[in-house]
Amino acid sequence: MSGRNAKISAAQISAARESSRRTQETASSPRRRPAQQRSRERLDRILAVASALIAERGSDQMKMSEVAELAKISIGSLYQYFPDKSAIIRSLAERYSAESRRCIAEAFAEVSSLDGLRAAYEGLVDVYYALFLAEPVMRDIWSGMQADKQLMALELAESRACGALLGAAMQRVRQDADAKRIASSAFLIWQLGEATMRLAISLDRGEGDALVAAFKRMTWGEIYATLMHADE
Repeated sequence: MSGRNAKISAAQISAARESSRRTQETASSPRRRPAQQRSRERLDRILAVASALIAERGSDQMKMSEVAELAKISIGSLYQYFPDKSAIIRSLAERYSAESRRCIAEAFAEVSSLDGLRAAYEGLVDVYYALFLAEPVMRDIWSGMQADKQLMALELAESRACGALLGAAMQRVRQDADAKRIASSAFLIWQLGEATMRLAISLDRGEGDALVAAFKRMTWGEIYATLMHADE
């Protein structure tokens, strides 16, 4: 990444993981929303165990009984938090998504120029790709996205939210640009970005890198055209 507005660095990836562990989202997945410190710590332990199992074997091989055993709770207690394995996976996805939104908002917060927008945008794409490559849990969750309608809905909602952050930064760069065109382009760019990342990590590294580079070129071209042709 380059530019003062591209605030996310490689060092922040590690910090983001730790922050993700602590983040408490008001998500619909857990049955019990812990209010007490002890319950929050138990929920964190459950999700930490689940993350480790997914990283080691994949979500298909994760068993609720094993999660309960390794988290040192009864299976009944586990079901009080999560009705099934899919709910655990969705909760992990929601935590990653919440942290991603925070990082995206931070990266775009001070963007006010075209150069700053490009630095922030391309830096985010690079970091997001690096996170997909480095984080096996995230890879596993997103590679199976199409098989879970609730995860698909989460991805769509995230694309809208993150696209809105990109759109707001674009609008600041050129306030006379068409707001509807910006919104449509930003939403589509983010949704295509999710699909590009899933494809890139399924290929060998060289081809994946080339696809991500092509995605950046193509989408920056759309961003530039949307802003520079505002009077058309």
